[in-house]
Amino acid sequence: MVARQKVAVGRQYVQATATIHVSETNLAILLPDGDTKVVRRTNEQAVRSIKGQRPQTADTPIS
Repeated sequence: MVARQKVAVGRQYVQATATIHVSETNLAILLPDGDTKVVRRTNEQAVRSIKGQRPQTADTPIS
């Protein structure tokens, strides 16, 4: 879900990280395999959160 709009990109991208460029009229989704999917926006609400979740860090054992 991006900007309160559900976007389907396919099952092969489950749990993959994608970069999304949001403009006033389009969402440009840069997929991990290099493809780009452009989807028209269906609402005009502003994007409130640039980074929804922080990337997880690996736990490093202390010796």
